[in-house]
Amino acid sequence: MSREPNYEFQEWWNKQREKNHDFFTNDSNNANKGFLTVEIRSLNPDLTTEKDRSRSARQLSWICLLRFQQLANSLAWITNSFLLLLRTANRRISAADSPSDSSASRLYRIIKFFLFLVVLLLCVELVAYFKGWHFSPPSAASAEAAVELFYALWLEIRADYLAPPLQSLANVCIVLFLIQSMDRVLLMLGCLWIKIRRIKPTASMEYPMGRVETGNVDDYPMVLVQIPMCNEKEVYQQSIAAVCIMDWPKERMLVQVLDDSDELDAQNLIQAEVQKWHQKGVHILYRHRLIRSGYKAGNLKSAMSCDYIKNYEFVAIFDADFQPAPDFLKKTIPHFMVS
Repeated sequence: MSREPNYEFQEWWNKQREKNHDFFTNDSNNANKGFLTVEIRSLNPDLTTEKDRSRSARQLSWICLLRFQQLANSLAWITNSFLLLLRTANRRISAADSPSDSSASRLYRIIKFFLFLVVLLLCVELVAYFKGWHFSPPSAASAEAAVELFYALWLEIRADYLAPPLQSLANVCIVLFLIQSMDRVLLMLGCLWIKIRRIKPTASMEYPMGRVETGNVDDYPMVLVQIPMCNEKEVYQQSIAAVCIMDWPKERMLVQVLDDSDELDAQNLIQAEVQKWHQKGVHILYRHRLIRSGYKAGNLKSAMSCDYIKNYEFVAIFDADFQPAPDFLKKTIPHFMVS
């Protein structure tokens, strides 16, 4: 015999199923429903963040310390430089002047005094300009201060005593400038006239080109040729040879080699070259000074003090590194001859 179905249990089951079905359906359809977020704090803090913060603070402190150190070094350098400058200036001022530069130091003191005076007067001028003292020169009765009276006296002295001689000096300088300018203008006009007219200097006589004949030498004046030298080991040979082969009678020309060399090798070389040309028939002399004073001018002056110089009419001076042309004397001497 079958058991009867339990309708009450069936009804309860259906009701529970419908209720659960509606709950799950509503949850799936609600897409915008929020979720509950729970923040759980850890017992251990974030060590990385704290480490970064401490590192940034330490770097900032080190940068500030470095800046302060650089500033302190700069101040110390400026202070040391200023003290060194003061010490050097004090040493030079307090140093005793040598007897050789006493006149120069006296002139330097005068220049410094005038410089100080000019700067002081310039300051007075500036103060007077900004105060407006030019427009109403003060008098002793109406002066409000001693500076105004001093400025009024300065204006009077400048107008009565300083301005006239300075104006006279300026006039003299203007006249000299005009004379020099006129001289330059005349020289330029003369050069332009010579250039346009193609004027060339003409000698009173001319010597024939070519070798000089031995018998006809009376028309050739006596010429002294001087070659000053000083340790000219590179060019002495070419210079002496160029002078010795000039187209001029050998008996009417004397060559002086004025050696101021302080090197023994240079002296021997130059002396040997002079001896070589002397053996070839050239009238050439080697002269060396023991007391070398006056440099090249002193050397030439010493050579002109010889007794045989008075026999020569013309003197030609060539530098040690200059080689004259063979016809140099024939082209230049006629322009100095008096017809």
